[in-house]
Amino acid sequence: MDKLVIEGGVELQGDVKIAGAKNAALPLMAAAVLAEGKSVISNMPQLADVRTMGRVLAQLGVKVEGEGEVYALDATSITSDTAPYELVKTMRASFYTLGALVGRLGRAKVSLPGGCAWGPRPVDIHIKGLEALGAKVELEGGYIIADGAKLRGNRFVLGFPSVGATVNILLAAVAAEGESMLDNVAREPEITALVRMLNQMGARIDGAGTGTLRIQGGLPLHATDVAVIPDRIEAGTYLAAAGLAGGDVTLRGADPEHLTMILAKAAEAGLRITVTTDGIRVQKNGGMRPVDVETAVYPGFATDMQAQWIALMTGAEGSSFITDTIYPDRFTHVAELVRLGARVTMKENVARVTGPSALTGAPVMSTDLRASASLVIAGLAAKGTTEISRIYHLDRGYENLEAKLTALGARVRRERD
Repeated sequence: MDKLVIEGGVELQGDVKIAGAKNAALPLMAAAVLAEGKSVISNMPQLADVRTMGRVLAQLGVKVEGEGEVYALDATSITSDTAPYELVKTMRASFYTLGALVGRLGRAKVSLPGGCAWGPRPVDIHIKGLEALGAKVELEGGYIIADGAKLRGNRFVLGFPSVGATVNILLAAVAAEGESMLDNVAREPEITALVRMLNQMGARIDGAGTGTLRIQGGLPLHATDVAVIPDRIEAGTYLAAAGLAGGDVTLRGADPEHLTMILAKAAEAGLRITVTTDGIRVQKNGGMRPVDVETAVYPGFATDMQAQWIALMTGAEGSSFITDTIYPDRFTHVAELVRLGARVTMKENVARVTGPSALTGAPVMSTDLRASASLVIAGLAAKGTTEISRIYHLDRGYENLEAKLTALGARVRRERD
């Protein structure tokens, strides 16, 4: 098992290319199942989760050809309606095959999902949405078995604007006869990217970027080519790293329209944010001010940036309060940050960070993807050596992390634990 070794205390300088968004790439891969022919997806992040999704699709009969940042997915022949436990348990997003298979074949047998080890994330909204479209859904032996041979358009209001549920219901709705109206859907850029691809495939979907999607279903779909949008969470992570470690970093390719709340909070904290033709430039000028954040669905402050923000606020002068309203138990990183010298206390779903903290390197352990990122950020600013174990979590969501950080001047290396 690999670990990351960081010799901290070095300011970051230069530019870093922001990869394609994992959370956009995986739904696009699932969407390719809906139509015969070869869809080509470019700007793909080179991540473990993308490779896992490729294996899931190959199990269904999709011919998957992946080379660097370009994947060709030929879904002409779908030979199986089953996404097995052995694959789905390793990555929650492989559950998107449920909506894709119901949309393409009218049936699906998909294992209940796995993924990160924190917090309950039930799939009841996914199921209710499919049922609203006329699918018959049963749970048997840890599998969801859906019969959607006679999908009909309908109106459905999501109980919560879940990204995953929005993806699954949308993938089925484009195959349902007639018009569907989905209310209280997720508004994330990743959903807008999925709608764009589906429309390119021949679907008719209005309302992207709003809380309501209107779908004219049952139209013939065809394969298409599409590029993955830049990863706003990766961009936010490098922003936080530059803010805590100090320096001058350009997030090349980052889209400021996807980062409005994070950029506003970073500027409030005292970081200098400049939108350039090449991306976003982040500069640290002196001390940082404490800034409270409360996570919310997009366009609010992303829960996927909560851990990184806590790490950043360890360098602020004063107390800040970080509240996670989306996943109240997503704070496993706090204990590990405390090991590095962070002064963080918890009360229910609120973390109080008192800074500036004198961070010192120590052995710490990753617990999930974004928790791991917070430890990297803290390690970059800490005096001495920080060793982060179980970094397979990082490999799920950050492309070439140590190489990118090294190019910015950081002293980072991967070792066998």
